[in-house]
Amino acid sequence: MTSKTTPEQPLPVRTVLQMVGGWIGKLGTVWVEGQITELTARGGTVFLTLRDPVANVSTKVTCPRGVYEATVPRPVNGARVVMNLKPDFWVNRGSFAFTALEMRPVGVGELLARLERLRQVLAAEGLFAADRKRRLPFLPGTVGLICGRDSAAERDVLENARRRWPAVRFKVEQAAVQGPYAVGEVTEALRRLDADGEVEVIVIARGGGSMEDLLPFSDEALVRAVAACLTPVVSAIGHEQDSPLLDLVADVRASTPTDAAKKVVPDVGEQLTLVRQLRDRGRRVAGGWLDRETAWLAAVRSRPSLSDPVREIERRAEQAEQLRDRARRALTGSLDRAQDSLGHLRARLVALSPAATLERGYAIVQRPSGEVVRRAADVTGGDELTVRFPDDRITVVTARRDPTA
Repeated sequence: MTSKTTPEQPLPVRTVLQMVGGWIGKLGTVWVEGQITELTARGGTVFLTLRDPVANVSTKVTCPRGVYEATVPRPVNGARVVMNLKPDFWVNRGSFAFTALEMRPVGVGELLARLERLRQVLAAEGLFAADRKRRLPFLPGTVGLICGRDSAAERDVLENARRRWPAVRFKVEQAAVQGPYAVGEVTEALRRLDADGEVEVIVIARGGGSMEDLLPFSDEALVRAVAACLTPVVSAIGHEQDSPLLDLVADVRASTPTDAAKKVVPDVGEQLTLVRQLRDRGRRVAGGWLDRETAWLAAVRSRPSLSDPVREIERRAEQAEQLRDRARRALTGSLDRAQDSLGHLRARLVALSPAATLERGYAIVQRPSGEVVRRAADVTGGDELTVRFPDDRITVVTARRDPTA
């Protein structure tokens, strides 16, 4: 219920704080999960801070020593717990805190179950799909590295990468890699490197540890930050058997920090060897091609048409003369045969010609119209007729026939 106040009718401090305490008291007890930090014990009370594992939010908790010692195993800094809390508001000091009524550590089995449920949710969203993973650049100009402060993982990545490719450059972002601040610091370092235009690949590296130590790298907020990253990310967390969710969302998973160095930069010795091999192969291919072309050119040059072109012309000239002579013989033979045939035909014509008959002493009697007179009965007296001889002809007039004769 809201109290109406005015500058003329204000409420005393005690009344306001009592009202706040009443509102808070209505919350009752609540079960809360979080991560313990700043754990200290004083007399019969244990003071701690309960931090949200994802967001940068925390609250003070007062725990009676009996409640703390009854928790098996006893929680330490960085442990995840589930606590039954009662909100308390001290009116005299105007301060707020929670009082722990019961505390339970989150066991490994329960953690694994929660991680499996989270893995299924993220997989259903497609964050682990193979088609969204990007290939690493062959030779990145600058490599971003997120690692612990002065950690062995940092030395492994830097030394092995520079041993493989001495010219490689790194931008190192040191962050907490375990504990309550790991997720926030690693996520912020990832954001800075992803925004840097010179960085072409980002390596997140950490050495081995217990499952609890590696829990920040299975945090949902960090996993989603890696999935949203525009720069290819290499996960190098723990050893071969360790498999946080970061390994599934990263573009490339390296089994160790040393393996990450091998994956992000090529080995200069191997590349020089490969260049030599490719150069030798290129020489062999080019040499073989030149040998084949030289042999082909030699074969072409050895052909008669190129080795002795005049001889080829002479051969072609001889062929032309032979063809000309053959054509002449063929034409001459054809003309001879035609002449013989013409002579035979002429002889036949002469033999069958009327002129030949006339040569034998015969004559042909024709009328002026050219009609041949074949019988004497066809002629009457006074008819003008032409008598044709072999060499000339005469015109005669027939005498009138005597009827008494």
